[in-house]
Amino acid sequence: MLSSRHLIFMEVARLLSFTKASQTLFLSQSAISKQIKSLEYFYKTGLFERHGTTISLTQAGQALYTKLLEAGQLQNELYQELQQLNEDFFPPTKLAIGASTTISLYVLPPVLSAYLHRYDTIQVSVLNRNSNNIQNALLAHDIDVGIVEGLTQLNTLVYTPFMTDDVLAVCSARSPLRDRVLTVADLPTIPLAVREIGSGTLAVVEDELSKKGIGISSLRILIRLGGTEALKNFVLADTCLAFLPKRAILKELTAGELVEVPIRGLTLQRTFYFIQRKGTENNRLVSTFIQFTKRHYSITE
Repeated sequence: MLSSRHLIFMEVARLLSFTKASQTLFLSQSAISKQIKSLEYFYKTGLFERHGTTISLTQAGQALYTKLLEAGQLQNELYQELQQLNEDFFPPTKLAIGASTTISLYVLPPVLSAYLHRYDTIQVSVLNRNSNNIQNALLAHDIDVGIVEGLTQLNTLVYTPFMTDDVLAVCSARSPLRDRVLTVADLPTIPLAVREIGSGTLAVVEDELSKKGIGISSLRILIRLGGTEALKNFVLADTCLAFLPKRAILKELTAGELVEVPIRGLTLQRTFYFIQRKGTENNRLVSTFIQFTKRHYSITE
């Protein structure tokens, strides 16, 4: 097994920050510094370059980090082989999941509650970012598996369909738009609030509108907001139109606080995908989580 000081080094190297590593590891910065100094004494070389308030890996530090990533993968493969021999073997381990906003807030919580009751030796962390950032985090080995909305697919990642979700055009109950039925041609005249660039929700809207001959630049965008909740709360306070995931606004629709605004000829639906780095498809920890999540939502292969 990887030693505790090597695991600490890997977290500092991943984040390039002693402060952030102390927060994720629940250790003091002095304790982390002590372990790093111990490794530097052992290897007789510096592992980090200090640049005022920032750090970077030395050549030796980068070499060590690369090899430890490989060792971690070998350790996971060993665990998988042992688990095939004994289904009750689930060593204390960590599972880092990355998920886009809608999934993190409205899809994962009940799954993770049930999952942690079933596998109580696994420590789970969840990174909540937009879909583009989750892809990047997976490529950087910051997470083990991601769940994202439809994006341009990269050939270095494997995409497994999970579930579909509707995106609705909505306004507040106070908006004059609430009693209208729009057409696609009306959209450039309608004040609009949208998600930030890199959002899967925005991507599906852009894609469908482009098929209708409307570019996002032709729309009257009042504001771009980072995150589903921020966009929802803005629309509740304003009279503009917004495109929001149905799963995120069920309570507001039921309470009449938000109203769906029909747009003739426009249907918005996106697919959520599990994403993994190529070559890690047989990682049992990740495969078990994916299968558990699909079963929770009664999704069959």
